Amino acid sequence: MTHTDSPRRMEWSGVPLILIGLFCIIVLLGGCEAQYPALRREGQLAMLDGQYGPARYLLLNADNKEHRKVETLHDLGVCSVMVAKQKYRERNTAAALRELDNAVMYYRSAIDDVPGHQASLEGLNIALELKGQFEAALNHAYWTAEFVGPSAKQFIFLGNELEQRGDFDGAMLRFRQAVMMEPRNAMAHVAMAKFLIRHNQRDAAEDHLVEANILNPKDPWVREQLAGRSRPVEAPQRIVTTRSGSQP
Repeated sequence: MTHTDSPRRMEWSGVPLILIGLFCIIVLLGGCEAQYPALRREGQLAMLDGQYGPARYLLLNADNKEHRKVETLHDLGVCSVMVAKQKYRERNTAAALRELDNAVMYYRSAIDDVPGHQASLEGLNIALELKGQFEAALNHAYWTAEFVGPSAKQFIFLGNELEQRGDFDGAMLRFRQAVMMEPRNAMAHVAMAKFLIRHNQRDAAEDHLVEANILNPKDPWVREQLAGRSRPVEAPQRIVTTRSGSQP
């Protein structure tokens, strides 16, 4: 092979050899025709390896097999965001914005099919923020909390968005709403505790840490936060009422 026959020439009908190799593996695994699960799995693996071109090729083939499947649309959105970040690092802003337009399209398609698909809801906000459309991202978070939820997960999502924009009172309200809506949800207590700790309110965070630990004793972050406490780890005292409504 001469110098001019280097990797750029290692293509067949315009398809990089790495794609041909991946496709052959899929065919061997899945029989005569590559099937959706294998295509999506190999696409995800290529994406994790930073091979975004092959990943997109495989994921688009997966989408052709089972059109508009929400998981594949989400994966394509992620792939476009990763390529956009790469283009930003290369200072190719125009290409990055084109990729982000693709990401927004994929995420919106996924949300149209499954309005509560959390990964796509969060992915859309990431794509909008990378485009510099911060107001649109915040409006999307409000829309999500109102129409997809309301749920602890959506209020936490909105709380994080408000905190990023410096609206700490609004964020505090949303985290409190998450806890009030789902008091037995460890994730809500963890989100509240993390917010309070970030804003130097460690004492106020402790009851939420204790509650989160009771609801989910396996959370390593919560255990680490509670490790230095002088008080024993126990549930905050609750008022127990009888069926008639009086205290025992």
